[in-house]
Order: sequence, then structure tokens, then C-alpha cells
Amino acid sequence: MILQINHLQKSPAADTAHDVIDALLTLLESGQLEAGQLARFRVQLDWIQYRSNFREAVIAVPFGKCGGEPSAPLDLHINTRQMSRESLATEIVKAISGCRGNRPEGVDRIPLEDFCSFRSSIAWEFNRLYWHRLADWEHATGRGYEQALPGGKSDAHHPEAIADGVADFWTLLQDMEKRGQLPGEIFVMEIGVGLGKRAALWLDRFQALDQQRNTNYYSRLKFLLGDYSLATLERSRPALANHLDLCSFVVLDALNPIRSLSFLRHKLLHIHLTNVYDNLPDEELARRDGKLYLVQVRAYLPNAEAEQICRGAQISLGDLSRSVNRLLEIGPDFFASREQGITFWQEVWKALRLEERLVSVEELPAETLPEGLGLTRLDEILRDAPSDVRFHLSTGAIESLRNTLPLLRPRGYLQVQDIFVTDLNDYRTGFYGPGKVDGSIVNWVNGALLREAAERAGYDLHFAPFRYRPGSHTSVLYTTQRE
Repeated sequence: MILQINHLQKSPAADTAHDVIDALLTLLESGQLEAGQLARFRVQLDWIQYRSNFREAVIAVPFGKCGGEPSAPLDLHINTRQMSRESLATEIVKAISGCRGNRPEGVDRIPLEDFCSFRSSIAWEFNRLYWHRLADWEHATGRGYEQALPGGKSDAHHPEAIADGVADFWTLLQDMEKRGQLPGEIFVMEIGVGLGKRAALWLDRFQALDQQRNTNYYSRLKFLLGDYSLATLERSRPALANHLDLCSFVVLDALNPIRSLSFLRHKLLHIHLTNVYDNLPDEELARRDGKLYLVQVRAYLPNAEAEQICRGAQISLGDLSRSVNRLLEIGPDFFASREQGITFWQEVWKALRLEERLVSVEELPAETLPEGLGLTRLDEILRDAPSDVRFHLSTGAIESLRNTLPLLRPRGYLQVQDIFVTDLNDYRTGFYGPGKVDGSIVNWVNGALLREAAERAGYDLHFAPFRYRPGSHTSVLYTTQRE
């Protein structure tokens, strides 16, 4: 048996490891586990910082299809923040029994989909619904999205960070003007505009600096605000009231901005995103004994929560899956009242869990991996990584990066404020998602794989810590074009 402590929280680690070993040995002595079975376990102790997440306290992750041979290896993940010492042994037996095919369908959970890569999971349909119906969610909870973030506010709005960003951009414009490279129209874009607060602060600061230095750049700005939700774009307009004559509001998919903006190819001097990459469809790979496995998931609702949800919504348990699909297709309005529909939506999302299994990448279609990232290149990237590691592919972030860089003008740059894992070894020392923030998904972004994608497009990626708020997990990614 291999026991891994995948976090650096000192206080619970030793005690939890002792409790887990004690529970496993007790199960072995009682005959509920076999010695050969225990010897093949990889017990992973995780500390999940997201209070709301997709996991039970104990989950068992089989290799291959559920119902495989009892002797097959097994990852046993235990959330040290969520587990209870008193029920640990019971939870372990329940998790192992279920993934070995001993759980009759529907006995303790209601599946909402078949096993698939996380990027194809129904969980992302809930994420999409949240951003399209954000006003409904906020009205029901009585708080805005930013209030749900750690600290109750976004690093995007830090005035000193914005001032420094504006100063860097102004310096670029001045240098380009001296070299005769500055175009007549200066295109700038923000993707993922929220309520427009950051864009407004940036424009306020840029206008003030332009007036102070008498450079007349402000009047030449063409500021684009992009979001895939028309409702979000409309909500951002009031914040930009003082700059509306410079602004254009564009509905676009953050995964493929150039599809909507092909007419601006090679014209933008600056593109900014905050907390967008961590909210794009993603999936995970695991390396075990030198072999790569895709983490497949299946969304489900635990039976107890499902029954409670059905009572509140006045539907039968047999209608639950159909009602969830209708919610995702139509929104909360398909219920007799919008309030009832929103309550159903929130309760389903709160209860939603993901069971997992590991499937060898060699058994999957080639298109399983992101474009340009084949097994050979992955092996090269993972050469210095731990032999046993689980990491994000950041498929959505890589796709977005690849489809954003062609918009940049020579000397133009992309800047992304987000939560990045820049060293693959860090995946052994913490949990990096997925988690839940209100009604949306949050996932850390694999900076190592982003760097590879940028290099293939002719750019270098750099990561700098967000130094404006002590304790912030945000990093700032920025690009420089290769000579």
C-alpha cells in the first residue's frame, strides 16, 4: 500500500494518517478487506480548501471500468478536512464496495450521465447556466458573485495593480510612437467583463495619465469588452458610462475569441482577462507507475439529497434526471414558478458530486488530448515531474490562449490574472480543484502546459506573483513575442 499526503497543512496530517492506517488495519482484521487488495491501494490524503466541492469525504477511484477485477489497483482519496474519524471505516468500505461493481444502480446515488472526460461533464452545463442567469442566482442569494470570492472581492479591482498596468501600457505606446510603430487606432480588449468595474477603473486611470502627460492616446482608444453572455455585457454598461463612446460590447466565446473578432487579427495591442481561465472546461490526467490515465467522471446526486430535492420540487425520483436536463436546456422558468426553479437549481448544484475512474490514455482516441499535445510531447514535459502525479490538462485555457494570441499586434501582449500551477511538482502538495464558488466551477490552471502552447505559437509566457494583496493566490501571466 502506498500512502501519500498531498498537502502541507501540518496540524491534521499526522493524526489523519494514523486514523486512516488504523481504520484500514481494522477492516483487514475484521475480514472486510483482503491483504492482497490492501497491498494494491494508493491512499491519497487530500485537504480540499473549497468548502463546496464535488467529492464525498472518501472516494475510491478504480483503474479501468467499474466492475473490474477485485485485484485491480485502486486510488483511495480521503478529504482530511471533511472526514470523520468515527465513520471513516464505514465510508472506506462503502467507497470500495461501490466502485468494485457491488453497488446496485440507484441504491445510494442517482447518476445524471455516463462516464466521460470532465470537460464533457454535465457539471459544465451548470457552470454555463450560472453565467447566463447570474442575476437570478444573485437575487436569490442576496449577494453578488464577488462577495462569494475569498476575501469578498476580486483582485481584478486592486487600484495599485490597475495603475501599474496602465503605466506599463502607456510606456509601450510612447516607445512605439517614438519608433513610428503606433497605429492611429489603439485596440484594447478585456474578456470576461463582470460588472465592468475593472474596465472602468482602467479607463479612468488611463484617461488621467494621458491628460497628465498630454499624449492624446485616450481619444484614439478602441476598447472592446467581450463576454459570452449578452446579459452580462448589458449589466456592465452603467459602470462605463463615462467612456461609452470608446467602448464596443462583443458577445464572444472565451474559448475562441478570434471566431467573433477575425477582422481584428494582428490589431490588438493589449488583451486582459481576470479569473476566466480557471472557469473554462478542463480535465485531468494521472500518471501511475509511468503510465498515463485520463480521469473520467460521472455526475450524480446522493440518494438522501435527491429525495429531499424531489420533495421540495414536488416531483418523483424517477423524474429527477429529466427535470435536471430541462433545467439546463431551458433554465429555472420551466417550473411552475421561477422561484421554485431557482431553488431546484441551487439545491441540485449544492448536492452534485462526481465519481471517478482512471482509463489508460493508450486505450482512448488520439483527440482525447489537446491539439498539439501528443503522448510523446507529454512525456517530454513530464520528464522531471513526479512518477505518480495527477494534474490538469487545462484544455479550455490552452484552447483560449491559442485562439487569442493571433489577435495581438506585433509588440502587443496578453495579460491574465488567475490561479496558476507553474511547477508540476506542486500538484503533489495541494488540491487545485475542481471546486465550487457559488454556482460556478473553479479550477487552477496548468501553467506548464500553457507555456508549451504559447511556445508553439511563437510566444514566451512569464508568471509574476500578484504582490498587491498579501496572501493572494493570484498570479499574473503575460506574454512576450519571440524574435
